[in-house]
This record gives sequence, structure tokens and C-alpha cells, in this order.
Amino acid sequence: MENNKETGFVSHLVELRQRLINSLIFLAVLFVICYFFSEHIYGFLVEPYAEAVKKDGSDRRLIFTALQETFLTYLKVSFFTAFFITSPYILIQIWKFIAPGLYDNEKSAIMPYLIVTPILFLLGGMLVYYLIMPLAFKFFLSFESSGMSTGLPIQLEAKVNEYLSLVMKLIFAFGLSFQLPVVLSLLARINVIDSAFLKQRRKYVVVIIFAAAAVLTPPDPVTQIGLAIPLLILYELSIFSVKIIEKKIEKENA
Repeated sequence: MENNKETGFVSHLVELRQRLINSLIFLAVLFVICYFFSEHIYGFLVEPYAEAVKKDGSDRRLIFTALQETFLTYLKVSFFTAFFITSPYILIQIWKFIAPGLYDNEKSAIMPYLIVTPILFLLGGMLVYYLIMPLAFKFFLSFESSGMSTGLPIQLEAKVNEYLSLVMKLIFAFGLSFQLPVVLSLLARINVIDSAFLKQRRKYVVVIIFAAAAVLTPPDPVTQIGLAIPLLILYELSIFSVKIIEKKIEKENA
């Protein structure tokens, strides 16, 4: 029996190692491919800024102040894109590793979360790219001046690396924050919380959400409100989903 247990444990470790190696190889291949298109990918990320400054009548550019800055920025863009594309594959590998040890009802309970998680992350990224970023850029650009009151004009010349860092921070902040329904639903599955608990703590959650939005986003009201409002909506949707889970659990118990 002990030998069988050791053999099973070793076989699981070998399988886990192989799946990790496969994921890393897939990530590395995609990273190389993405690097060849890194300039186009970065151009896609710059598009909201380019649209915001298109009609202001001034020549705009992105600058870099270190010789290696643009090269490192393209590496970051390539890795960020490759990891984003690889994430569903990694989730599939995790699922294939844990699925044989689960019962059918456990598989049916976990599978929706594996599907919804990347979709919610994508929705968060789309929200920040198509709505929040253009509004935020217009807000930041409103602080430029022609120099009549200051004696010198104040004009933005964004750095290549700093711009990418801002965009990545916003995308990750919104993508991760949009996982709120998944987290709350999982907690409801294991009977840690229920819909009544979520309703009673709603006023505290509002404060926590706005505080988290202030920490995760740049210090401007546009992105903070742009993150807080969707999170509040997702919280209300989470209460609704938790109610559905409670009804399913009651039926199962019955």
C-alpha cells in the first residue's frame, strides 16, 4: 500500500512537471512570435492616446531617455501579450491535472469558473481600453497650458516605458477586479458567505471598493470612478449569483 501511494504521488509530480513544461514551452514560443509583432502591439496600446491628441493641433510623440528603454518595452509588451494568450491554455492544463480526482458534480461546479475567469478579465481589459483610457487621457491632457500664465508652455511628452507601465497597470487592475463575482461565488459554494451576508455588508463594501479603486488606479477621479462603478455593479450581480447557488445547494440537500 505504501509503495502504491509513493508511486501514485511520484506519477502525479511527473504529470504536473510535464504540464508546467508544456505551458512554459507554449509561452516561450508565443513570446518569440509576439516579439516580431511587438511594434504593432505597442501601436495598438498607444491608439487611445493617439486618438485623444489627434485633433489638438500640435505635434505629438513618445520619447525614451535611455538607450535600452524601447527594447525593454517591446520585451515587456511581448511577454504581456504572450502571457495573456497563454492563460487559457494554462487553465486547461490545470483542469486536466485536477479533473481526474474530482467527482462529476465537482467537475460541473468548477468548469463554469474556468470559462468565466478569462472572459471577465477580457471584459475588464476592454472596458479600460475602449472607455476609461480615452477619458483619462483627456483629463490628464486638460492640465496642459500655452504658457500665458506660467511663462513657459506645459505640454505632455509621454515616455515609452512609462506609458506602457500605466496601460498594463490599468488593464491588470480592471481585469483582476472583474474577478469579484468568481471569488464571491466560490466562497458561497464552500458556505463561507451567503446572500444575506453580502446584503448586510453592502455599505462597507462600497467604501472598500472606492478605497481599492484609489489604490489600484492612478490618482485621478476618472479611472477611480471608472473602476468603482463596474465593481459595484458586479457586486450586485454577485449577490444575485449567490442566491442562485444557494437554491441549487438546497435542491441538492433535499
